[in-house]
Amino acid sequence: MTQHQHAATAPIRILNLGAGVQSTALALMAHRGGFEHVPKFNLAIFADVGDEPDDVYRHLEWLTNEVKPSFEVRVVRHGSVGLGDSLKIGINATGQMFVSIPAFTADADGDVNSMGLVRRQCTSEFKITPIEREIRRGVLGLAKGQRWPKEADVHQYFGLSFDEGRRVARVTENAKNGHTTPHFPLWDMQWTRRHCMAWLESYGIPHKVPRSACVFCPYKSNSEWRRLRDTDAKGWKRALEIDEAIRDHDTRGQKAIVKRMYLHKSCLPLAQAPIDEPQTNAAQYEMGFVNECEGMCGL
Repeated sequence: MTQHQHAATAPIRILNLGAGVQSTALALMAHRGGFEHVPKFNLAIFADVGDEPDDVYRHLEWLTNEVKPSFEVRVVRHGSVGLGDSLKIGINATGQMFVSIPAFTADADGDVNSMGLVRRQCTSEFKITPIEREIRRGVLGLAKGQRWPKEADVHQYFGLSFDEGRRVARVTENAKNGHTTPHFPLWDMQWTRRHCMAWLESYGIPHKVPRSACVFCPYKSNSEWRRLRDTDAKGWKRALEIDEAIRDHDTRGQKAIVKRMYLHKSCLPLAQAPIDEPQTNAAQYEMGFVNECEGMCGL
């Protein structure tokens, strides 16, 4: 057994860390102690898609050092090719046609009357799968294809808050076919995202905790797109690059999609999208992650 593996017979408590507001709150609660529904974790696992904003990586580094006395934060990736580059070359890390991001689609630029939404599979491949693989191999020490031991008692903790009931229900339902037991401490405490934000402010973090999401994630409000453009030149450039790439049939994997794909809901190229306009329904993109179900992104 290596230093990264745990005895299969002891309860193993793992935090699915997104490095956003809610999962950061759980990590720091576990580190500080004294919360009834938040145990001491054996470790936290962050799945890096390779295209988070710089402030997320800076925050993750701070958080890793902050909780180090209590538990390890382990960073895993799906493969050598990140999500953005997989979109560009059109295949995933296993060499198969790449799974899709939830891009908006339309028959032509700006034609919102024909707007659709591409099925989202990126969370499963680049967030859930790497964490599950790390639990099997890095935590339990199982070889590829080896059966899950009956005595293994693994518990996964998700930063889903009281305002995300649908996501809690979906993760619970999905877990019925798995080997681990899901837990939702924030839900049990009836804490919303705003409760988490207020508590993090009282903790004294020397910076604002960012929302964890790819720089080109379509689940962004106009205010988030503006923030990316105005504060993260590198991330904005990357978002523009991916936005163009998903409409290029020579670089993307979804060649069977006849409609054009866009990152912005206006169905315009991101460089031309009206991100400076106010958005009355911004909260559902900023807080709720519309159609998001796996309880990984944005937390």
